[in-house]
Amino acid sequence: MAPEVRMVLYEDDSVQVQYADGSKLQLSPCGSEFLFEKAPPISAHPLEPPERIRQRTQFVISTYREQLQRALDFRNSSATYPFLPEALIPPESKKQLFIDISEVRWPSLDTADAMMCMESGTVKLLSLDGHAYLCLPKGQHEFTVHFLCKVSQKPDSSVVLPEKRNQAKKEKQIEKPDKSFTFESLSIQKLKSEENTPYSHILKPKYPLEKSCVNGLEEKKELPFPGTKNTCVYTWVKQHCSVISCPEEWKYPLSLALNFHNKISEPSKMDRSTSKNRGLTPDVSEERREEISVLPKALLLSCPVPHLHRWNFYDSSSHKKFDEEYSYPELVKVVWYRGITYRLTHKNKNSVEIYPGDGSVFKSEGAHLGNYFTYYSIQEGSEMRDEKTYSISNLPPDRPGSLFSVCSLLKQATRILQHCAKIRLSLSHNYCICCWKMAPGINNSSILPLLLIESLVPNVGRFFAYSDDKVHAVFLDGISLTLNWNFSFHTEKRQVNQSPNLNWCKLTFPDGQDKLIKIEHPGPHERYVTAVISWCRKQTQARLQEIPTPPSRSLEENWSVASELEKIQKFNLLLENSGILSQNSNKENLQSSDHCKPQSWETLPEEVNEKRVLIALKKTYEILQDIDCLLSKSKK
Repeated sequence: MAPEVRMVLYEDDSVQVQYADGSKLQLSPCGSEFLFEKAPPISAHPLEPPERIRQRTQFVISTYREQLQRALDFRNSSATYPFLPEALIPPESKKQLFIDISEVRWPSLDTADAMMCMESGTVKLLSLDGHAYLCLPKGQHEFTVHFLCKVSQKPDSSVVLPEKRNQAKKEKQIEKPDKSFTFESLSIQKLKSEENTPYSHILKPKYPLEKSCVNGLEEKKELPFPGTKNTCVYTWVKQHCSVISCPEEWKYPLSLALNFHNKISEPSKMDRSTSKNRGLTPDVSEERREEISVLPKALLLSCPVPHLHRWNFYDSSSHKKFDEEYSYPELVKVVWYRGITYRLTHKNKNSVEIYPGDGSVFKSEGAHLGNYFTYYSIQEGSEMRDEKTYSISNLPPDRPGSLFSVCSLLKQATRILQHCAKIRLSLSHNYCICCWKMAPGINNSSILPLLLIESLVPNVGRFFAYSDDKVHAVFLDGISLTLNWNFSFHTEKRQVNQSPNLNWCKLTFPDGQDKLIKIEHPGPHERYVTAVISWCRKQTQARLQEIPTPPSRSLEENWSVASELEKIQKFNLLLENSGILSQNSNKENLQSSDHCKPQSWETLPEEVNEKRVLIALKKTYEILQDIDCLLSKSKK
């Protein structure tokens, strides 16, 4: 078998592998299907298509089994949901368990018993149930998490198969005692009654009633006693994640590992690089996290929508080299190239991290994506950290005897970033449709973007803005330009985005050819870039003005005073028209003339209430006079 030269994991979890002999392997996003393209022989005609083999992953033949296992391991190490066919998992990696593991509980913040620091400086955090553990290296740029995961299961439609197989086995049995027949029927009825329970997939028998021959004698495998549970097959899954783009389920254990690492580190040995690294993940340590992590579940063995699988075929008539391009229309997530790992992030911020394999890392992020790379390394045997910045326009020459070439590493990263820029600036929105996202139970919000703004600028062209932050402009001379611009902003702080999200924009000419140009240095195409950016800023300001401004404090006070005055005036009007005050005055006169007569307990509360009302009205009248004075002074 030829070794791998390049392995690419895309944002939809599809995989492309290129081998040293020229053969290629493609894995579908769900992992349930693969396509192997053999290398053409030397005597083959240039226009002759290569031989291709397409198979289901769980039914792979032994010829491609080893290569497919390595491709699956690479996919599962960074995929959102792993794909774990039981047929491809080695027997020593399987675990038979009687429980259903769907989540793990981590220790609290004040508990350090489950944490340990190894000799290499790596912090290891173990879950309380022992079903997962996290490892954070000394560099604190990436971390590794191991967790138990149930192997991929068949779809729900296959749950009736064991019963049918049991019926077929019963027909084949020639002689069977009545007791065993009664026991089997009771077992099946028990399993049927438990199909609607939450753990029905555990209670159902995994294998039907069978006969096995031992020393030439037939021995029957009896069903387990009613009420017992069958075991579930689990395996350990290892995933690599970046600290700056940590998944939600691992944020709490990562914060524990970072806090523990900071406690055991001496303050005198902490330099600026460590503080910068911690500043990249404020949400990990500051946000309040739950102590329970919901583990990722394995995808099903068969894909619900296999017609969405797309394969990229090599065009032999093309003069482009296949090993120097990324032709799959999807954003790149991870690239492994000759022992070096490139990990990209496209969610919160654009970032690429390069891991040469010696513990160091190159990072490119921020507004100048692809222009500058920062190199972080730790000297062996000490805590001294080294930090360097490289410019892509002025790379240093290669040093003899070095483990890797800085120039080749950064140029390869720039090519990957250019491919991602083309995808982000593409108007072919169908690349967002993924097969495993269409499965039931997967949260897939919006597949296709919406048109937000469309306007025609006289003597310039037509401009479009979409909900996925794409802005497309078609000019009158036939040239079109596409760039990314985020129209969302914070209304409370009145922060408006006045710059594009991406450092590149795509220019498409009337003949169909396109070109990536840098927005900072557009060259002869400056007038196109300036026109689109000015239009985006005008639209942002217009949207900002449409949002109602919150009322100031003085307006709120005046509004509250006016409403209270209106309420009091209505109350006074109702009180005067009701005649209560006149009745109260008459009663007071009668009570003053008959002061010798004893007062009853029935009239005493009425007199008290009337006096309270008069006192309240008098105070209200005085308050209203004061308020009128204040309002008249404030108006002046």
